[in-house]
Amino acid sequence: MTKRLLSLLLCAAATDATAATIAQVISPTRVVLAGGQEREVLPVNGTPVYYCGLSAFTSWAAPLIGQHVASTADAGVTVSIDARNVSLERLLIDKGWLQPATLDDDAQAAITEGRGGWACASPTTPFELMRTSVDAKVLAGIALNESGLNGRAWPWTLNVAGQGFFFRSRQDAYGAIRALLAQHRCDFDVGLMQVNWCYHAQRFASPWDALAPATNIHVAEDILNENYSKTHSVAKAIAYYHSANPAPGSAYLARFVRNLNLINHGS
Repeated sequence: MTKRLLSLLLCAAATDATAATIAQVISPTRVVLAGGQEREVLPVNGTPVYYCGLSAFTSWAAPLIGQHVASTADAGVTVSIDARNVSLERLLIDKGWLQPATLDDDAQAAITEGRGGWACASPTTPFELMRTSVDAKVLAGIALNESGLNGRAWPWTLNVAGQGFFFRSRQDAYGAIRALLAQHRCDFDVGLMQVNWCYHAQRFASPWDALAPATNIHVAEDILNENYSKTHSVAKAIAYYHSANPAPGSAYLARFVRNLNLINHGS
């Protein structure tokens, strides 16, 4: 934070008459603050999420104009939303308009839920951002097999004994997992890539961790890489992700190919 910007915020905090407000939102990384007659551009760390275009962002940001801002050691610059002071940077991340350097839980949720600017991203985008070793299109095709909902792989998904459940939030999905574990059950698949708990629970630090999109993807990559090491075949590695039994494995691979064709044609 520049000395001039800090001075503006301190001055604004002195009296209500000079309270600092948001005068203009140029982009997710450039916000103009006003305090009295002073104006200062506040830089926000991160990368703008423009998949839906700049106009979509500015329409969303319009209600921020005129809102009071402050500064705290913990949250940095905060903005008043519904009578609460929230971090401006965290707000932009949570609502899907800012990509932070490190994709933390809030960013991963925004990306995979398709909030804000992420709503217009390709189905492969979450995997391009969070993959480590497996091609993003392969991961996206498998995820659409596993947790597809309205053309998007949904992160808060469970399949319990063959029945799929799509939860509104990570917290809701976690509550369902805890209830299953309290019943001493493990016959369920977890998260974006639907990793089976009976066979792979040891790969996660906790049930909460298993739902984290990046963690779930990385475990799926490990499983796929292990399948490939055993079979030396990409097709078999994908089929075996579902089943080593030829009939269900082949049907699974066929669904994956259809997903991949849709991805390649931008559908």
